[in-house]
Amino acid sequence: MYSALQKCFPVVGLVLLAACSSSENRLPIFGERDVITKEVDGKTVTDTAYYQVPAFQYVNQDSLPVSDKTFEGKIYVTDFFFVSCPTICPKMKTQMKRVYEQFKSNPDVMILSYTIDPAHDTPAVLKEFAKNLGVTGNQWQFATGKKEDIFKTGKSYMVVAQEDAGAPGGLLHSGHFVLVDKEKHVRGMYDGTTEAGADKLMADIDKLLAEYKK
Repeated sequence: MYSALQKCFPVVGLVLLAACSSSENRLPIFGERDVITKEVDGKTVTDTAYYQVPAFQYVNQDSLPVSDKTFEGKIYVTDFFFVSCPTICPKMKTQMKRVYEQFKSNPDVMILSYTIDPAHDTPAVLKEFAKNLGVTGNQWQFATGKKEDIFKTGKSYMVVAQEDAGAPGGLLHSGHFVLVDKEKHVRGMYDGTTEAGADKLMADIDKLLAEYKK
């Protein structure tokens, strides 16, 4: 079952196997991690350094810079798409709109959608796309930039975004929504084409928000 899902909505490597959680009440942290040994008050202690999404710099639908700094201190959900996508993108944006409507009054939650077709999806095209979705304000950012950089950024979120001559539209991307916490850790991946996937994401956003209240 997993292999079939991965074929339709590819995830880089076996990242799901790298997830870990210290408590049943906490969401897992995805990606590689390192054990760090340090001296504290004359004692040797160990700590764990978890994978963090690296820095990025793009342009948004308003032709303004959008970067990792834009999401400092925020929980955010990200995905990859392109405006002319003939397959899964309309389903994904329908579900992401539900997430947007659920959390648009919460300043701690943002959304970031990267286009993988920057030649066509200029800031003006993305702005019109956002308008047609009913998106207002700055909470949902649409990013465009150099194609090679966007493909590399896809890998940093552990999903696929690439050219593929055999794919509809000549581009291939994951159908996953990726949940990132305030420390830039990946905390969840969800099927962005289904109501069930979006429902699970929204429940996990609530759970993550609760973690920060403790």
